[in-house]
Amino acid sequence: MFDHVIAGVTVVDGTGGPAFVADVGTRGGRIARIGTIGADEESRSREDGTGLMLAPGFVDPHTHYDAQLFWDPYATPSLNHGVTTVAAGNCGFTLAPLNPDRPEDADYTRRMMSKVEGMSLVALEEGAPWNWHGFGEYLDALEGRIAVNAGFMVGHCALRRYVMGADAVGGQPSDEQLDQMLGLLHAAMDAGAWGFSTTQSSTHTDGDGQPVASRHARPAELLALARAVGEHEGTQIEAITAGCLDQFSDAEIDLFAELSAVAGRPLNWNVLTVDAAVPERVPRQLYASERARKAGGRVVALTMPILTPMNMSLGTFCALNLIPGWGPILALPVPERIARLRDPEVRAEMLRRADSKEAGVFRRLARFGRYVIGDTYSDANRGLSGRVVEDIAAERGQDPFACLVEICAADRLRTVLWPMPTDNDPASWALRAETWRHEDVLLGGSDAGAHLDRMCGAPYTTRFLGDCLRGRRLVGVEQAVKMLTDDPARLFGLRERGRIEAGFHADLVLFDPERIDAGQATLVHDLPGDSPRLDARALGVRAVWVNGVEAIRDDAVSGAVPGRVLRSGRDTRTVSTR
Repeated sequence: MFDHVIAGVTVVDGTGGPAFVADVGTRGGRIARIGTIGADEESRSREDGTGLMLAPGFVDPHTHYDAQLFWDPYATPSLNHGVTTVAAGNCGFTLAPLNPDRPEDADYTRRMMSKVEGMSLVALEEGAPWNWHGFGEYLDALEGRIAVNAGFMVGHCALRRYVMGADAVGGQPSDEQLDQMLGLLHAAMDAGAWGFSTTQSSTHTDGDGQPVASRHARPAELLALARAVGEHEGTQIEAITAGCLDQFSDAEIDLFAELSAVAGRPLNWNVLTVDAAVPERVPRQLYASERARKAGGRVVALTMPILTPMNMSLGTFCALNLIPGWGPILALPVPERIARLRDPEVRAEMLRRADSKEAGVFRRLARFGRYVIGDTYSDANRGLSGRVVEDIAAERGQDPFACLVEICAADRLRTVLWPMPTDNDPASWALRAETWRHEDVLLGGSDAGAHLDRMCGAPYTTRFLGDCLRGRRLVGVEQAVKMLTDDPARLFGLRERGRIEAGFHADLVLFDPERIDAGQATLVHDLPGDSPRLDARALGVRAVWVNGVEAIRDDAVSGAVPGRVLRSGRDTRTVSTR
């Protein structure tokens, strides 16, 4: 007997091969048959898939669902958009291990995650149990209570903090402390961690405003930890440096190549920004992949196939704070901040810094005429929501930045600002399509679970498919599905996932090709403590199954929690670079 049968559905199996019409039956969490299943053959449930498409569950290679899964086992909105497997523990930030002798480390970790990944501090405090110390205990706390499949890297910052305490920020480990870190990393991978993640990015600061712990690590420490990764089955490395935002330095390219080569494991980084106005960026970033292959490693760039909705504010921490020279001004108390922003000389210097080479990819944020006004909070700004700043500035006879400052000042800096993308031109889309064909480029980088009230990357899967089926059609639907399923599954060495194939786990997405898309991102207050986040509805997704159990039907969760904590070795096989 089958558990469920989908009859007459168009199967897009994840291999990139032509779609075909078939019946698909599941049994015991696996795909039992693809072909013809007679109406007289018994099944617990059955539905007509005529006119619909069936794809493998999508795999998101870069999320930060480490905390959210405790209060939201459905990893919304990712699961709604067909994502059945998430990779978390990225960028060097994890909630474990925690040193049992220093209970205050949990508070430090929460404040760091709130600052560096834009998570609600109240949600972190109220929504997770914080009842673990070792990494294995953290994984065990999630086991059996999640609706998606989830794998976790172990973060460098947590390793350093556990061993070095407050000295992790600014200090260097002794030989004994490095051995302790290695022991913790080995124990984490023995328990099922997917590998090791780290950050050297200049944008990453902790809750005290200091560079996060891993930024103080020297190459010898990083290489020792990478070597340990290579001693375990089914492991990976994920790393971030300052150059990920724009263009790598020679030292960063060498570091990535060496980390991957000494481990004999792939290293992925996030995120490759594609913009035809900066044509030299893609070749420079992908030189890291070329260099790694020559050294015996593999470096994979993640890139998003959509333009991710992202808002800004002069009142709360966001990407504007990362523009060189802007952070100290935007960190001032609101009255003083407004006074400084209204000073023409201060604004002129801010714009100069924002247009400098050191600003890198953040240069695009300083085109203030191209901002759209979002939510406003004062009578003075009544009627401005939805309008473009350059139009308002022209009416008022102001330059765009001065105009934007006055609008925000009237709201005591609470105004929501939506920058219009600068890379939405045909040349940039053509460059993206070309870049996607590179053997070391993978779609992903949603950051789902992080920056919750500022960006909404989770729906990239449905929005991309809608674009491929009814929009720009830069790739066919078969190739698009492969890029969202089999390609990331193969990078991570996922066992029997990523394809619709007999015997594979029944992670499946049933969707209407005429409607598949993502709705507009809207702000909702559904986190612990009534904290806000951006959400977007899934359009055209009929149902999502995780391990053969229906988890989503018509954009609503079923209440089932069929997901698994995917552990290295057991659920992943080694993808060697040697």
